Amino acid sequence: MMLCKLSLKNIKKSFKDYAIYFFTLILGVSIFYVFNAIDSQTILLDVTSSTMEIIKLMTNMLSGVSVFVSFILGFLIIYASRFLIKRRNKEFGIYMTLGMSKRKISMILFIETLFIGIISLVVGLGLGFLLSQLMSLLVSNMFEADMTKFEFVFSNTACIKTLIYFGIMYLLVMIFNTINISKCKLIDLLHANKKSEEVKLKNPVLCTIIFVISCGVLGYAYYLVTGGVENLQNANQIFIPIIMGVVSTFFIFWSLSGLLLRIFQSSKKHYYKGLNSFTLRQISSKINTTVVQMTIICLMLFVTICVLSSSLCLKNSMSANINELAPADLELTALININKEDNKYTDKEKENSKYTVKEKLESIDIDINSYIKDYIEINTYRTKDLTFKDTLGSKLDIIQDQYKFIAYNTQEDIVKLSEYNKLAKFYGNEEFTLNEDEYIIIADFASMLELRNMSLNDKENINVFGHTLKPKYTECQDGFIDMSSNHINPGIIIVSDNIVDESSIYRNHFIAKYKATSKDERIKTEKYLIGEDTSKKLDDNDLLIDGTSKLAIAEASTGLGAMATFIGLYLGIVFLISSAAILALKELSESSDNKIRFDMLRRIGTDESMINKALFRQIAIFFMFPLLIAIIHSIFGIQFCSFILSTLGNEKLLPSIIMTATFIVIIYGGYFIITYLCSKNIIKEKR
Repeated sequence: MMLCKLSLKNIKKSFKDYAIYFFTLILGVSIFYVFNAIDSQTILLDVTSSTMEIIKLMTNMLSGVSVFVSFILGFLIIYASRFLIKRRNKEFGIYMTLGMSKRKISMILFIETLFIGIISLVVGLGLGFLLSQLMSLLVSNMFEADMTKFEFVFSNTACIKTLIYFGIMYLLVMIFNTINISKCKLIDLLHANKKSEEVKLKNPVLCTIIFVISCGVLGYAYYLVTGGVENLQNANQIFIPIIMGVVSTFFIFWSLSGLLLRIFQSSKKHYYKGLNSFTLRQISSKINTTVVQMTIICLMLFVTICVLSSSLCLKNSMSANINELAPADLELTALININKEDNKYTDKEKENSKYTVKEKLESIDIDINSYIKDYIEINTYRTKDLTFKDTLGSKLDIIQDQYKFIAYNTQEDIVKLSEYNKLAKFYGNEEFTLNEDEYIIIADFASMLELRNMSLNDKENINVFGHTLKPKYTECQDGFIDMSSNHINPGIIIVSDNIVDESSIYRNHFIAKYKATSKDERIKTEKYLIGEDTSKKLDDNDLLIDGTSKLAIAEASTGLGAMATFIGLYLGIVFLISSAAILALKELSESSDNKIRFDMLRRIGTDESMINKALFRQIAIFFMFPLLIAIIHSIFGIQFCSFILSTLGNEKLLPSIIMTATFIVIIYGGYFIITYLCSKNIIKEKR
């Protein structure tokens, strides 16, 4: 009972010292609850069955991510507990001097951790409950759900999961604290605050050389992910600039830790102004002894900025162009005249491949006219004599040398001019004219556009069904046939009608617009035309039809975008909290160690306002230094993300960058303010 009272008294007495610890625990608990409560929050949403399946997949993925997040938060909590023990070394030494055993000191820490855990769980779950209601509004907005049945919901599943995960974390902290106390010696505890780290001045010439080389390597890494991104031929090569960036960042911090003090000392006027000399030596000492930590924090902030900026706009990027790239309601396709030697299909399926999509639907008594307002049918053609490499002409060797992963023997899709113009009019796109000896390539996939434009610019001729054709334009024209949410058309060749060999039909396309206008009616139409019953009839009759709809594209895009957004938010916020908390705890630990130095400043007549200003500058520079380098990294990282996102849509990153900056200001800035106030309390003169 006495130990319990002592523990509670210690928590109350040291509440200001525990502020960062409480702040981190409460944020961790609330964030963990919010993202694990999405499943319960979405049960009442009025969405289609396919959208609900996407939401379930998303919540399952978030549950998996929560395991990774728990490891990060667990490490953070253990790291924070180290600070608290270090902060109280002298207190524990006094306990031992008075005859208290290490077992009782461990019990005090056990009880304190238990009380802190209970308080942080209660407050964190309360905050998480409130934030989860906002999260449900965000989910409903993303999936365009009906909110008429919305009500406040407390997720028992998320609560239990949070209690279990954080209970395990607190238990590990208790074990860790017990082990730490058992290893402590009385002499170390009593004199811990008198130990200081020696500032070792590095060779300035060596530091300058390493700094210049590191900046050069980092600059080349920046080039590889921006101007040279096209030269990254496969996904594995992206690790080259990443490794270069990580190593360069480490050596930049290492070299700056040896240069900063020397640089400032060279300017006597500023160095000896006020408490600048004291502040700068403190900062140099910190950077000098935390190079690895500063590197990790900088890289975590960089990942946070890039992940948040990209994920927050991904959903909009994927859905922004749906009206443009899916201008009809339904597209169904069927392979025509399947090769009899193709073993992937049954004999009956091969025999039925002579029928068009419309003929197949009519054969199973699908009433098209009752549901479809307007439709068109077009064919695409292929020939073994025209592959992708045949269109590249003299540029083939150059392109093959740079892009080895492309399937150059893929047969090109060919379409008649009249049929494409019929489709373009149906879609509301540009129509074309052609002479008999000309061809046009339509494409919108960025990577392939560049390759095709290289050969078109050289006016390379191609041979189509025995006719030699020249390009009408020196670059690809914008256009597509298949509907999608992204710019994925690698190239389709348009030729005059009388050139095409009708026996070379490859695929029949049936593209339609519904009579239905409301979402419910459109869902009903799709259920009839391409629902489970229709699919079963087609399968039973060996009739092959593939297809998609505008609704399906929109739901898939929204679902994938939402998953990326929520996972990005989850990881980004946790990384941001971790980075800020590590910096804050390191700074508080330093303030505790430096209390004697600040007391010495008071003894020589330094007023409190100058000391507080010096402390503020010291903490501000310590927080801003890794953030500044992370922001520089992010300028180029976001450009790379923008290149990747350009294949998904044209949504601008600026709004998501502004939102990311808001998160940083609130969370990172919040930690900075709390750190300053707590440090100010630690070093203040006791009266």
